[in-house]
Amino acid sequence: MIQGWCSFLYITDGYPVYRCFIEDGDHLVSKTAMTRVEGENSRLRHYLARLHRKTVCYSKSIDMLRASIRLLIYYLKHRQIPHFS
Repeated sequence: MIQGWCSFLYITDGYPVYRCFIEDGDHLVSKTAMTRVEGENSRLRHYLARLHRKTVCYSKSIDMLRASIRLLIYYLKHRQIPHFS
C-alpha cells in the first residue's frame, strides 16, 4: 500500500517496522518534521470537520475528502471560496 503512494520522501517517528517497507534513501526519521506533519494534520482536522472521526460529519468517500481538502487549502491560501459555474 505504501508503494502505491509514489512519494519521494516518507517522514516517520522511527518506528522499526517502517524499515521493512520504506527504503533508506526515501525515509527521514525526524521528530521535528513529525511535529510539523502532525501540526498540519491537526489544523486540517480543526478547519475541516469531516476529517474529525468522532463527529457525524465524517465522510468515508475518498473523492469527497479530496474535494473538501482542496477547497480548504484554496480558501486558506486565497481567503475566498472559488466561484463554480
